[in-house]
Amino acid sequence: MTIFEKTDKYKAAIDKLRPFEEPILKQLRDYYRIGLTWSSNALEGNTLTEMETKVILEDGLTIGGKPLREIYETVGHGKAYDYIFSIFKNALITAENIKTIHKLFYQAIDEKNAGVWRGENIIVSGTNYVFPPPKQLDNLIHELILWIDSSRAELHPVRFAALLHLKFVTIHPFIDGNGRVARLLMNLALIQDGYMLAVVPPILRTDYLSAIQAYQNRGIENTFCEFIAERVYECQKEIARLLHVSVP
Repeated sequence: MTIFEKTDKYKAAIDKLRPFEEPILKQLRDYYRIGLTWSSNALEGNTLTEMETKVILEDGLTIGGKPLREIYETVGHGKAYDYIFSIFKNALITAENIKTIHKLFYQAIDEKNAGVWRGENIIVSGTNYVFPPPKQLDNLIHELILWIDSSRAELHPVRFAALLHLKFVTIHPFIDGNGRVARLLMNLALIQDGYMLAVVPPILRTDYLSAIQAYQNRGIENTFCEFIAERVYECQKEIARLLHVSVP
């Protein structure tokens, strides 16, 4: 059984409980709002712990001795997370959605560049990949949206979400925050198709980045797609455990 078949097996079992009652739905959203925010920020070097993330998002408190930027990243990611859950029933992903996700995440960090395609070339540490110049961004995002509209029905939903992440992060249209937006877009696609989230824990950062670089440098897609499918599968197992779902 492939990892994609395993995710479908768990999805089918969890789907028997749908539609979730509102209290359960809210609890699930809140549970992963903290976990996804913490893990996604930690992948980018944010030093806040998961408990500190919870205190900021749920209690609205700051953490003494931590840089303000890390606080802003946490609050902003929480807002962007809430946004994807406000639009997922539309079953669409647009350029404006992408800009809004970035704006919500990045506004308190750098208002001028929040939700705006970058106007300069970038060099990203840890990779020798040459990202496209600013003059190509409008066309590349347009092509990405066309790919979304034309390819979604042809691909397994988890593979589609993983490829969306890869294609977006390879364009790298914003001055900063592209990784977090890529993960939010990927998870938007997943919940639109009824799957659970893909949460990448910081301990898997090297594997995660290596799989992205395999795509950017050698065009290898499957390593990343299977990596993301494993993350969805683990999330589904956790949800099944929490909801007492029996999976044959």
